Amino acid sequence: MHNVEQSIEIDRPLSTVYNQWTQFETFPIFMHGVTEVRQVDDTHLHWKAMLGGKDVEWDAEITEQEPDRRISWKSTSGAHNAGTVRFKRLGRSRTAVRLVMAYETNGAYESLGSAIGAVDARVKHTLRDFKHFAEAHAEETGAWRGEVIAGRQLP
Repeated sequence: MHNVEQSIEIDRPLSTVYNQWTQFETFPIFMHGVTEVRQVDDTHLHWKAMLGGKDVEWDAEITEQEPDRRISWKSTSGAHNAGTVRFKRLGRSRTAVRLVMAYETNGAYESLGSAIGAVDARVKHTLRDFKHFAEAHAEETGAWRGEVIAGRQLP
């Protein structure tokens, strides 16, 4: 398993940043290589991406979601990956976002990419592009404020 951790500060209020992150289907706008994210239900996502010149697909489950604090996930198919994105208020109009992820590589090409820091760089660029996306919009494009604990949505 490999690990990556990146953080960024965004000039938007905490709830606005959190709400935008919950709009998973907008991820292809700011996640290079991701071609589609389909939200199957409140806790399941289907991903499509072009990675290393190959089309890949996988499913993920949101395992923990606490509004304005964190979202955790794990893959349920495809290469193993899991992580947490945390949100922290830095002031009325500023928010820190920290993403921590563990992932598995398949084959020499992916292992080499991980060894030379390609995944770290991609995550850093994704957060930077999310920052630009969030700061370019006065309001979030939507929101889901539900809570998930141990993979179960709370009423």
